[in-house]
Amino acid sequence: MRVAVDMPGSIREPYLRVHHEHGLEMTLGSGSLEAGPRRSEMTRVTFNAGEMGLFPRHMEVWVGAADQGRLILNISKEALMAACDGTSSEVELRPKCRLVDARVSALVAAVNAERIAGFPSGNLFLDSVEQALAAALVDRYAVRRPSVQRCRGGLAPARLRRVTELMHAKIEEELTLDEMAQCAGLSMAHFSEMFRKSTGESPRQFLLRQRVERAKEMLRASETRVLDVAVACGFKTQQHFARVFRRICGASPTEYRYEVLR
Repeated sequence: MRVAVDMPGSIREPYLRVHHEHGLEMTLGSGSLEAGPRRSEMTRVTFNAGEMGLFPRHMEVWVGAADQGRLILNISKEALMAACDGTSSEVELRPKCRLVDARVSALVAAVNAERIAGFPSGNLFLDSVEQALAAALVDRYAVRRPSVQRCRGGLAPARLRRVTELMHAKIEEELTLDEMAQCAGLSMAHFSEMFRKSTGESPRQFLLRQRVERAKEMLRASETRVLDVAVACGFKTQQHFARVFRRICGASPTEYRYEVLR
């Protein structure tokens, strides 16, 4: 677990910060800072002492001048996966702003006390707290992906690769089961059965998840309207896009993009 502190006045101009790991921030005093999903949309956000923010992997946030200190913890993907105890193949934390959670707060406060003392307990202490934090965050704020149970008799790797490449190439277009089956050189019924054995999902479920992953990238990295993101990712209506996105991610597209600033 990486630990850092931003103190008042340390940020003089807005800059782009990328959370390479899942990030958790606690304010060390009441105050405010400028923040936004992009530089053109910076707003001043006020926090009370002890309030926290939770940021998923790769989420980009513009941060400007602050008049409060912040303790920043980066929780590794490995710690989060270990907290799932093998029940997920992927885990992602939902973004939260002004998070108030007594269990998480106590663990973060312990890290801050250790920091103030100069980290006398060493990495073993931080590793233990990271594991406890990961368990608490996964329990309450995670979107989990089911573990893929690979079975004998699924698609050969080359066939599966051709099908997934076709999905990515036509992610903006209508893609039929027949097209995917032809790509694999199988009948539709046989292809569906083999694909599920290979991935743990039906072709339709797998394709929807790929489209949502593309949408998440666009929502994080561009100013494109949600409707245009939906169309670019192969959804015919914004309503269908929002319904699928919420089912997979636990939040609407708008919440996913802006919840960090609420």
